[in-house]
Amino acid sequence: MVYIPQKQLENLEKLLCPNKVIIIYGARRVGKTTLLHKFLEKQKDNQEKILFINGDDIIVRQFLESQSINKLKEFVGNNTLLIIDEAQYISQVGLNLKLIVDHIQDIKVIATGSSSFELAKDIGEPLTGRKYTLKLFPLAQMEIGQIENRHETQSNLESRIIYGSYPEIVIMNDNQKRKEYLKELISSYLFKDILALEGIKHSKKLLNLLQLIAFQIGKEVSHNELGKQLGMSKNTVERYLDLLQKVFVIFKRNGFSRNIRKEITKSPRYYFYDNGIRNALIANFNPLNLRNDKGQLWENYIAVELLKKQEYRRIQANNYFWRTYDKKEIDIIEERDGKLFAYEIKWQTKKTKPPKEWEENYPNSEFNVINNENYLDFIL
Repeated sequence: MVYIPQKQLENLEKLLCPNKVIIIYGARRVGKTTLLHKFLEKQKDNQEKILFINGDDIIVRQFLESQSINKLKEFVGNNTLLIIDEAQYISQVGLNLKLIVDHIQDIKVIATGSSSFELAKDIGEPLTGRKYTLKLFPLAQMEIGQIENRHETQSNLESRIIYGSYPEIVIMNDNQKRKEYLKELISSYLFKDILALEGIKHSKKLLNLLQLIAFQIGKEVSHNELGKQLGMSKNTVERYLDLLQKVFVIFKRNGFSRNIRKEITKSPRYYFYDNGIRNALIANFNPLNLRNDKGQLWENYIAVELLKKQEYRRIQANNYFWRTYDKKEIDIIEERDGKLFAYEIKWQTKKTKPPKEWEENYPNSEFNVINNENYLDFIL
């Protein structure tokens, strides 16, 4: 099996320090366990005493749910690094990890979890000031670029836009196998955490909701309208969308505004963390020249690659879209270091100027068009 070096491995090594917890979140099958094993391979020459456990193990859970300092100390023993894979299965994991880092001198802790909402709920409060968070996504082009040259990247672009960047998808060469893999991913893993942890009975409604979102990439979404189409209340739609964000299926973009009355901010836009998942949901793997949603797929691909770049390079930024009521718009607004960067996403090379209203209201911002010729400089 080919291993594509993960950027978060460097961040994990840099951030790991005594009496802190590193939380690694990410969807299922993006390579969290692989990341841990690669990290451990690099620790072989160290004198570190390591305890590697899985939160799925009932014996492990008895100790790590105990809230007893003595039991926790007994469990950790004389190990100096505690690694917990699948930590979301441990009840009150945050409180117990707080006790560990507060009462065991020089202990380092790494915990991974696929269901962000369960971990966040249990981990956020107790570990305030005691943790670093790393998010893991399907492979970024900056990672894949380590095993292919620029020419190969260009020729593989269409495949990435259609089948996405899950590690196993990138390594496969057979499109039929890719389709089967994505179909299996959706049926086995996509809703597993939500259905198990939130007790939701209607996976069909979740699926229908996602399919509607899939057709609205790059457009504002009305929660009321979705509710009407699905026969659900607006509150239920919002709850489901929130859960789908927390398990890394979709992410939200709000409208950017500095309180200028003409700017739209109420309705958000949604993107998928992976193009392959989006296409599998609507059962469309046609090549780009046969599609009418090429622009949407391209916008989704660029939006998520920007997100990966920001996370892996530890860039602090806020992302938005911009639109006025008279339909002037810019696809991505990135706010970082006190400056605004506006990006229009176009598949073909097009000379595009920013809307006059944008230039007038935000004269110090930078504007760029991202197309299929210059995108690599942008996402790398």
